[in-house]
Amino acid sequence: MSDPFLSSDEYDDRAHRLYNEGRYDEAVTVLKEGLAVHPDSLELHVGMGYARLAREEYAWSRPAFEAALAIAPDHEDALAGMGEVLLKLGARDAALKCFERVLVLGFKDDLDIVLQMGRALFREAMLEPARRFFEIGLQAHPDSAEAAACVGYAAHRLSAEPEALRWLRHALELDPQHAEARIYLANLLYDRGEYEPALAEFERTGPAEHWDELGIWRLIELKRSIYRLPEDDPELKPWLVRLADLAGDNDPTDLLLAEIEAAGPDGTLRRDPAQLDLFGTLVTELQGMHRQPRGFEMHRVTTREGVTYVGTWDDIVLHMRDDDVAFAGRPVREFLAGAAARATRLTGVAVPATDAESFIRGYADAGLVRIVR
Repeated sequence: MSDPFLSSDEYDDRAHRLYNEGRYDEAVTVLKEGLAVHPDSLELHVGMGYARLAREEYAWSRPAFEAALAIAPDHEDALAGMGEVLLKLGARDAALKCFERVLVLGFKDDLDIVLQMGRALFREAMLEPARRFFEIGLQAHPDSAEAAACVGYAAHRLSAEPEALRWLRHALELDPQHAEARIYLANLLYDRGEYEPALAEFERTGPAEHWDELGIWRLIELKRSIYRLPEDDPELKPWLVRLADLAGDNDPTDLLLAEIEAAGPDGTLRRDPAQLDLFGTLVTELQGMHRQPRGFEMHRVTTREGVTYVGTWDDIVLHMRDDDVAFAGRPVREFLAGAAARATRLTGVAVPATDAESFIRGYADAGLVRIVR
């Protein structure tokens, strides 16, 4: 029940605390109560927009931001939030106009909002605009390790690997404790076959800094193959415990046994497609971690044959294309069009080929894959 004696600022403060704790449902409840008492509060409407956005309730988030912009058309947080919603709704040009308006209003020096907009673009695979926003943030704050790392992430996704390496290393020069950048760099080095440098980077991180299984599995593999550690070496136990934490219901002993069963005669891990569920993200390149910049969303998709793909929607499509004999090495747009048409012929379900997310969701509707997360 709303308290008529609370000011709009007090409601806003309560909602902010709940939002920052990830308690979005409770934040929405507080904001509803606040708006019932203070219907013209700009901050409460903005807060409602972001709380709805966090709950992926885009149809509800949009009117909240519209109400805020009706009160203050040039409110930077409302414009940035509206841009995020429009991106989710597929209105890319309109979203970019919202973001550009924030820059025109003079907020190029506001690192938080510039990176927020860049991450929103990155999430929707608008990589060139995303890199531009990250670079704007970096220009205004050349000492920001976070901005430098974001430029590195975007460069990697744009296949500019040397540039990605340079920016990730620069981010770590600025902040040696930037775990996300270090884990990303380690995985990039691993993918290049630079195993000892990759292990050196992995070893500068701790188990609690990993929010994705990929880096941990690779670290265990490298420790066992390079240092010839036995499977029961105490040095591996903290990493297996962390894997169990991330897996939710797997016991560290089970994970260790799974690793042993997967090991080849030389002690290295086999990448048998039938074991992909065991190793989760082992077969994918690193694109993000749970604690990485907001907007780097990871998904897991399993085919009817039991092959699992993990990464962003675009990453998953790239791996699906590479595994498809008919389309390996061909442009992604050709794979989308051809695979969508093939799926429609097989199942009778229309599969869109406009973008990676729509394609995968269409594939799931056709029963050809299952979206695990």
